[in-house]
Amino acid sequence: MKNPDLTASAAGHLMIGGVDTVELAQQFGTPLVVYDVAAIRHQIQAFRDSLVANGLRYQISYASKAFATVAMYQLVNQTGIHTDVVSGGELYTALQAGLPAERISFHGNNKSRAELEMAVDHHIGVIILDNFYEIQLLHEILLEKNTNVDVMLRLTPGISAHTHKYIQTGQVDSKFGFDVDSGQADQAVQAVLNIEQMHLIGIHAHIGSQIFGPEGFELLVNKLVDIAADWRAKFHYVPQILNLGGGFGIRYTQADHPLGPETFIDDIAAALKKRVAQRQLELPEIWIEPGRSIVGPAGYNLYTVGARKDIPELTSYVAVDGGMGDNIRPALYQAKYEAVCANHLNAPTVEPVHLAGKYCESGDILIDQAALPAVVPGDLVAVLATGAYGYSMASNYNRNPRPAVVFVENGQAKCVVQRESYADLTRLDQPYL
Repeated sequence: MKNPDLTASAAGHLMIGGVDTVELAQQFGTPLVVYDVAAIRHQIQAFRDSLVANGLRYQISYASKAFATVAMYQLVNQTGIHTDVVSGGELYTALQAGLPAERISFHGNNKSRAELEMAVDHHIGVIILDNFYEIQLLHEILLEKNTNVDVMLRLTPGISAHTHKYIQTGQVDSKFGFDVDSGQADQAVQAVLNIEQMHLIGIHAHIGSQIFGPEGFELLVNKLVDIAADWRAKFHYVPQILNLGGGFGIRYTQADHPLGPETFIDDIAAALKKRVAQRQLELPEIWIEPGRSIVGPAGYNLYTVGARKDIPELTSYVAVDGGMGDNIRPALYQAKYEAVCANHLNAPTVEPVHLAGKYCESGDILIDQAALPAVVPGDLVAVLATGAYGYSMASNYNRNPRPAVVFVENGQAKCVVQRESYADLTRLDQPYL
């Protein structure tokens, strides 16, 4: 067996949440996205336990851009944590799921007037301001509606995680947030403190994604605490909340060695307590925004094997019935995954193959060198750890319907997103002639 965390049935089939993947494929078809709900719950609880053990006041806010559906927001609601959204569509979905508005944060670097009005009208918990235009726009809306709102300021602290350049967000040269070193952050805090309708509850920063070491978070804690102390001296204002963002790494391949939530949180707490003591500040409330680390390891993409192309002295191509339309990450920024033959989980691997998708692009390769048994047409392949940014970035490229999504828990499977039909593809089309 390739991955010791995987479970096989007596028939040698991959099991997820007590459910046979072969049966899932037969019942729901492929390509299919499957989530192990217990794994999601376990990860949320691991973050919660670590924060409590360190004596911190805290909020866990699920970064829903990783995977946002009604069912996922319902699960978030059931666990009692917060969520953050980055669009009107995510906000609408969260509200449709019954998630209390006060447990929603609104991110984004270019929120529209309509989106901000929607957030204000529903009295969401906090709007995280990203730029000066947004401060002005939100102020106008609050005056028009004669109301107020809690806000945070997103800062770019000049700290970048060692990740792909597309998922670094804390460095100075970023589209996100108010730059600290240039003085933009100081200008922003003065502007917001002078607006009666905005209640500035804290500051936020996010240094990147798929982070494997705590050092970046320790630097971020020190930087934000120093900013808080600086603002106390300059503006007689101390943030109540330090929102450290997310980006906690997960295992995609054997080359990845992620830390557990407790290690990240222990290091963050130690750095925080030391720095606030040095700067003579009270211990603030800490918010974190895990997304990938909550849903990523819990997700699996199931595919049926189709065509095979063998080229003498070169790596063979094995094609499946999905691809970049349901997981764009390998084509977008060379994300790495592992796969197993789900209907022969214990079969020995015999060759590396290019695990290719069915889309009309040469770059539609899910895994460049996938170690698999000798699969044949009709076999079931499971790509592991696909729960983050797979379905949420899915498309209808080549007019392929998006897959169904199934939640499994305690041996039970429930379809939470129906598979799109061909009719769905033309539902919004309008005739020209």
